[in-house]
Amino acid sequence: MSTRTATLDDLDAIMALEHASFPTDAWSPAMMREELASPHGWYVVVEEAGRLVGYAGLRAVRGAKDADIQTITIAETARGRGRGRALLTELLEEAERRGVHDVFLEVRADNPVAQSLYASEGFAEVGRRPRYYQPDDVDAIVMQLDLRGWAARRALDGAETTGKGWC
Repeated sequence: MSTRTATLDDLDAIMALEHASFPTDAWSPAMMREELASPHGWYVVVEEAGRLVGYAGLRAVRGAKDADIQTITIAETARGRGRGRALLTELLEEAERRGVHDVFLEVRADNPVAQSLYASEGFAEVGRRPRYYQPDDVDAIVMQLDLRGWAARRALDGAETTGKGWC
């Protein structure tokens, strides 16, 4: 498994995975192209055996104190092995490098696996958007993460696992 920054050369593979994962509300190629080319966006892909099996995107305007996770998508055959968490970590680390304080996302109310992943990293529900995902009429759960707290917890966990904790 390798993770790298996405490029416009990845667009076809990303769109194939986008349509497979979101058959009723996939982004258009034009929308994804704009995301990949935007100076405010940062996308990463994960590959296995030369095949793209996941991608994720962050929108973080340089100098802003908040950012949005745009998407995290893993091919169905590659789910359940930590790839989503790895991509989420990549996005959060980039947000931290950009000086972000709060990270937001929307997650489908009918996706408890993703909700659980986000909650395990410290995201908390801060609102709902009724019938946000169309044409499925599924609510969006809006979640927020205090990125400075997340980074401090990671630093403390790292210190404890290397024997440099204050215990």
